[in-house]
Amino acid sequence: MTSSPPLLIAQDESVRAVVLRGAGRAFMAGGDLHSLRADPEGGAAAMLVPLNAAAESLAHLNAPVIAQVHGAGTGAGMSLMMLADFVLVAEGTGLNLAYMKLGTCSDAGASWALPRLVGLRAALEIALLCDDLSLQDALRLGLINRVLPKGEMEEAVLQLAQRLGKGPTLAMGHMRRLMRSSFERTLSAQLVAEADAFGVCTRTEDMRRGIAAFFERREPQFLGC
Repeated sequence: MTSSPPLLIAQDESVRAVVLRGAGRAFMAGGDLHSLRADPEGGAAAMLVPLNAAAESLAHLNAPVIAQVHGAGTGAGMSLMMLADFVLVAEGTGLNLAYMKLGTCSDAGASWALPRLVGLRAALEIALLCDDLSLQDALRLGLINRVLPKGEMEEAVLQLAQRLGKGPTLAMGHMRRLMRSSFERTLSAQLVAEADAFGVCTRTEDMRRGIAAFFERREPQFLGC
């Protein structure tokens, strides 16, 4: 794990798992409303350019991404949360897409991620009504993976990151991108994309190690390459 920004993480092939977390009382409570009030267009550009670059960077990583959410995940916080591969949430956390309350549409990929996670009808309800989303409903809809007591979050995230960090990172990257792109492809096109990615994996040290471990009836020791 690393505390580097996403753009730097994307350039570091030694990264095996990424944890998104917020310092202080919340994961992320949305954008800087003071700057938007003072200069709506300029403030929006100043926020969205780096935010969108980070979202793109996270999506193209090989390393899986875990969101460790506490306090609040609202606005862009909820948007970034939805881009992660795993979402662990502390009890008592507030979730709200919130954009309609400010008279604006979403950013940071929410309109892309939300309907893919919950379906169009539920996505529109969440986005247009902007009601507080209970953690039970978030679990039921598949927006989050686990709800944990605050005191158990750090250990649970660490264990998950360590487990993912021991995996075949390059293969994980292909898998996470294949799944995300599958909504834009026909089955035939997806089969081609899978075959291409599989071909890349056949040339990796990790696949050689995985197959050897299978025949030797032991756990594989992957290198991430």
